[in-house]
Amino acid sequence: MGEAHQLQLSIMVHHQDANGANSRSIRNTSVLPRGKSFNWWLRMTLYTCLVLSGQSVATLLGRLYFDKGGHSNWLQALMNLAGFPILLPYYCIPALSKRNNPTTNSVQSERPPSTLTLASVYVSLGLLVAFGCFLYSVGLSYLPVSTYSLICASQLAFNALFSFFLNSQKFTPYIFNALFLLTISSVLLVFQGDSDSGAAGVTTKGKYVIGFLCTIAASASYGLTLSLTQLAFRKVIRKETFTAVMDMIVYQSLIASCAIFIGLFASGEWKGLKKEMGEFKSGKVSYIMNLTWSAIVWQLFAIGGVGLIFEASSLFSNVVSALGLPVVPVLAVIFFHDKMDRIKIVAMVLAIWGFVSYLYQHYLDDRKAKTAEYENADGEVSTILPP
Repeated sequence: MGEAHQLQLSIMVHHQDANGANSRSIRNTSVLPRGKSFNWWLRMTLYTCLVLSGQSVATLLGRLYFDKGGHSNWLQALMNLAGFPILLPYYCIPALSKRNNPTTNSVQSERPPSTLTLASVYVSLGLLVAFGCFLYSVGLSYLPVSTYSLICASQLAFNALFSFFLNSQKFTPYIFNALFLLTISSVLLVFQGDSDSGAAGVTTKGKYVIGFLCTIAASASYGLTLSLTQLAFRKVIRKETFTAVMDMIVYQSLIASCAIFIGLFASGEWKGLKKEMGEFKSGKVSYIMNLTWSAIVWQLFAIGGVGLIFEASSLFSNVVSALGLPVVPVLAVIFFHDKMDRIKIVAMVLAIWGFVSYLYQHYLDDRKAKTAEYENADGEVSTILPP
């Protein structure tokens, strides 16, 4: 439990036992908040590592799948979500599944939401996730991974826009600066289509445009999903425990996996999977390992992303995701021999600049929150101590 919760609990004890426990209340409330706890920073570090490593590795594995002969966008989208069963053992460990201590400042609901309400939230978010995963898969199949990763930076702009309407996110000059830079970064890549090509060297201008539009739409879908997830935690679930996070990931992934599984069969792509595996350039074992590890790594990324949402905010979760921008294009040049011309370099620099602007704004917000926390703590203690 965080320092702010300790202070609130102490004040509650003071009011409940005002007739004979003033000295105990004073001792309790004298422990003023000292910023974020060590456990909070440890969780933030873990979630950040999961997001950065998961995003980079999974994106490269996805591009490798298409480069080595994979063709199914539905199957690749399914791998983004199908790894959620690896989380199920959590519910089989009583010591973990029954541990519902909040991991951050949470609003505990006096009356928990109904099963129908929770189901509606999970189904809605799951379908939105399925839609975004399919669009991301199409974009990755048509674009070089370096270009694809840079376009994905636009999700920051979409998330900020949706957070403004859904989560009362304030637009400061630093956020405006970041949105402008990220928008210009994505627009520059529109002019990349004539000279850019995939690893196979067969990306036509038409496919490039389709890939570009699908990746932009997927980024918008992802930004909306993050904002709606934060809204769901605050307005519907109203508790921020590790169990709540696990429920969100598992049920959301289950719904999305079912939707994509239906799409895989409805499209008829499932009929060619056996042939695809046999013709995979690296062999059948490599084909299976690629899909398996893609599923596992994407699930680790999901854990980190949702964890950052309620530890900080959906905007910060997206910012951390954008931190991987310089990593994926560089790895793509090394492993996939993608071209890194002047336009991509300028786009990368602008994207990194936009990320730094976002990060600095979050730093200012954190300082402001800490200052307000100290002032509120001083005010509460002054009401308890005798004049």
